[in-house]
Amino acid sequence: MNLRPRRHEDPELNLTSLIDVVLLLVIFFMVSTTFVQEGRLAVQLPSTTVQPRAAGEEPLVVTVTAEGAYRVAEKALVNNSPDTLRAALAKEAGKDRNRAVTLRADGRATHQSVVTAMDVIGALGFSQVNIATVDEPGTAAEPGNGAR
Repeated sequence: MNLRPRRHEDPELNLTSLIDVVLLLVIFFMVSTTFVQEGRLAVQLPSTTVQPRAAGEEPLVVTVTAEGAYRVAEKALVNNSPDTLRAALAKEAGKDRNRAVTLRADGRATHQSVVTAMDVIGALGFSQVNIATVDEPGTAAEPGNGAR
């Protein structure tokens, strides 16, 4: 029988793996959390009711054809250049930048053609841009109020 007192060793805890797991959880939650939401656009959706227009306040109509050509007030332009569109819009509207502009685009028109027209309209300083919608094939509905 061994009656000698045993030496007691202090228990040792290895915290390395625990620290690794906690740091991985912290990194996961930091990456999955959104801190700043950038790139928000304020979009005003079209209303469902048609508001009557004042007499003599007809909108300036810009049409984008299926081929990507532009027409301003039903007058075809010489080419599809944004500068030509800018000059035609400035000539039609004069100095009145409060006039509503209706953008009508063919369903087969390229997205770039429509975006270019919207960029030119916005760069000229028009504040009210409407996008025309179609109810049935062949009949155009009243334009909705869009945001630029």
